[in-house]
Amino acid sequence: MGGLLRLGRRGRCDASELDFAMNSRGGRRQETTGSRGRRAHRPRGQDQDVQLSKALSYVLRHGALKLGLPMRADGFVPLGTLLQLPQFHGFSAEDVQRVVDTNEKQRFALQPGDPGTGPLIRANQGHSLQVPELELMPLETPQALPLRLVHGTFWQHWPSILLNGLSCRGRTHIHLALGLPGDPGVISGMRPNCEVAVFIDGPRALADGIPFFRSANGVILTPGNADGFLLPKYFKEALQLRPTRKSLSLAGNEETEYQSGPKHSSRGSRMTQQ
Repeated sequence: MGGLLRLGRRGRCDASELDFAMNSRGGRRQETTGSRGRRAHRPRGQDQDVQLSKALSYVLRHGALKLGLPMRADGFVPLGTLLQLPQFHGFSAEDVQRVVDTNEKQRFALQPGDPGTGPLIRANQGHSLQVPELELMPLETPQALPLRLVHGTFWQHWPSILLNGLSCRGRTHIHLALGLPGDPGVISGMRPNCEVAVFIDGPRALADGIPFFRSANGVILTPGNADGFLLPKYFKEALQLRPTRKSLSLAGNEETEYQSGPKHSSRGSRMTQQ
């Protein structure tokens, strides 16, 4: 898509409105501590791209309507209108193009649009907003389903998942990857720092009327049942991923396994919807 966008709207990013998109207040560059205790700055461009990617994820998946963006039924919004928001002041169309092109998980899509709207952008999946015409491919037969359907999560959530099943948790779909982090062909669908992987019996769920779809970036999505859950009866197996890999019981009593797992970090408190 090189050369597609040439809008060039610039300014400052309002971190108070997009603190979800930053790891520090006031737009300061992130810092890490070096091996000798020195404060080491990450490259400025890298920090800005991470900030922009997180801002795009929030707005295109969750906040577009609240922010007054005109979102089409397929999830696309005019890039020029998006860049006029105070939150994106300081970013250009070229910045967005670079983030879209270099995003390893292919979270976003750009298209030229027409002369009236100019270039358009959307998130490929992960919405809490209703996007009735999002580009999703129905997977309607067992043969159409990937051989592996895996949901990644953290120890903190495992007891509840084992009891109640996987939940959409406010989003329109539960996200499933085609394998484990690092497996060939696995682009998106699971955070790389997940601690538990749950393998889903897709054909059994499909036979019970649970629909499945493939997103434009290869994530398998399901809304679950009428209550937004993929019940434990559809779990084939579970695997502890960290600190070492081992099988977990699905018998319903995970207290011992759970307590023996690694302690939760603040990063592990979030569900792994990508």
